[in-house]
Amino acid sequence: MSLNPSPQVRILQEDESIILPEILARSVGFVGLDPWMKFVHNMYGFPVYRIASHLNDQVVGWLALVRVQHPVFGDYLTTSPFGSYGGFAYSSIASRNTLLNKARALANDLGVEYINVRFDAGEEIPPEGWIQHPIYATYRADLSPDPAELMSAYSSDHRNHIRKSLKKGFSIKFGHLDLLGDVYEGLARSMHELGSPYHNKSYLRGMAESLGDALEFAVLYGPHDELAGAGVFIVQGDTVTNLHANILRRFRSDYAGEFLYWSMIERYCRKGCKGFDLGRSLIGSGNEVFKMKWTPRRQMLAYWYALMPGHTLPELNQKNPKFQLAISVWKHMPSFAVRLLGPFFIRGLA
Repeated sequence: MSLNPSPQVRILQEDESIILPEILARSVGFVGLDPWMKFVHNMYGFPVYRIASHLNDQVVGWLALVRVQHPVFGDYLTTSPFGSYGGFAYSSIASRNTLLNKARALANDLGVEYINVRFDAGEEIPPEGWIQHPIYATYRADLSPDPAELMSAYSSDHRNHIRKSLKKGFSIKFGHLDLLGDVYEGLARSMHELGSPYHNKSYLRGMAESLGDALEFAVLYGPHDELAGAGVFIVQGDTVTNLHANILRRFRSDYAGEFLYWSMIERYCRKGCKGFDLGRSLIGSGNEVFKMKWTPRRQMLAYWYALMPGHTLPELNQKNPKFQLAISVWKHMPSFAVRLLGPFFIRGLA
């Protein structure tokens, strides 16, 4: 009789529900739990594969994948669709490996090009047959019941920029579906300026309806009540995560980004949140420089790939020269074309 039995692993049925232990659910994140996976399935029709690892009738691991099939961006399995990371958690290396082996078997059965498992253990060495692509990090800041304590830890330049932003006449609204129109406009316009496709308004509506009170929209307005930016924030446990937060270009020099982030920090400090995940950025990017001003801990993300025979590592990010050309073209396209084509392209970049 084995003293160390191996975990058992299986793919759940479509209508099967399961309750994850709290520690696994936290590690999996909202992007790996059923409300998010059902939302993504309903929005874009992606098949969902939920893999559970069991030991002695206890769930000891979880891997939630969707299959993306796109004429431009390929056929692949990924965790955390349209999120930064998550959907993968385990209580031991044995559990981790049983989940990854099951995922590889699923990939072979489906005939996909690769698997991408994204989670927050970038310092961990992947097992044989998996490749780490170390280009992204996330940024986690502690919150305090007294926001002034946080302000005192920032550099003098950063404190000065925040104070300047507070004198520029900006205002902000937090809400839910009541802000749907403005939050969509703010995100769609800013993404166009950045050269990136975006979803349609029904995507944000479906997200809000699926996540309920865990989700909050934020809309930033300029001194004449004109739209200046928008954000989507999601609370899980005692942590708030920045899923999207963008500022329109003409307001950036007035430190609108500082106003948005500081308003969010003040709000969630007073709501009792203890942590703020500022979201994913490319390492070395301007976004990373901005986020580091808020004194977070930089956490390298694990972006593990299992490549099926005959396929190479995909480069679906801004560092790819082909993407740079596409970004330049997209920025100069008319708004009506961007909004028509955006959902087609973005669905392939899950």
